[in-house]
Amino acid sequence: MTDDSAARDYLHPRLNDQVDAVSGHYTLTDEKRLATAGGEILYFIGCAVVDTACCGPGGCGYALVAGKIVDYAYRRGENGRPVSRVAPIDNPALQAEVQRRIMAADHVSQVLFDRS
Repeated sequence: MTDDSAARDYLHPRLNDQVDAVSGHYTLTDEKRLATAGGEILYFIGCAVVDTACCGPGGCGYALVAGKIVDYAYRRGENGRPVSRVAPIDNPALQAEVQRRIMAADHVSQVLFDRS
């Protein structure tokens, strides 16, 4: 389902830190894990707010999927933040399952899969 040989280090983002952008800001608010038949998935919940755009205000809730956990928080990185080994989720069927389950559980409008 995922290729663990493609695993990479993933520096966990800071939670509840607002990041300003041209048209507004976004914030990651929660770190979560989702059990699947292929292993545990690491993801983050966030919200984006568009409040400085010329076309009017808006916003959405979203999830950012880091990947399948190979080794959770196995070391500390920048500023003491955890670093996990994660494998990308490239399988379309698994992506669809993860997206469906996250949207149902967390009531977000978007699920994004990290490709870095």
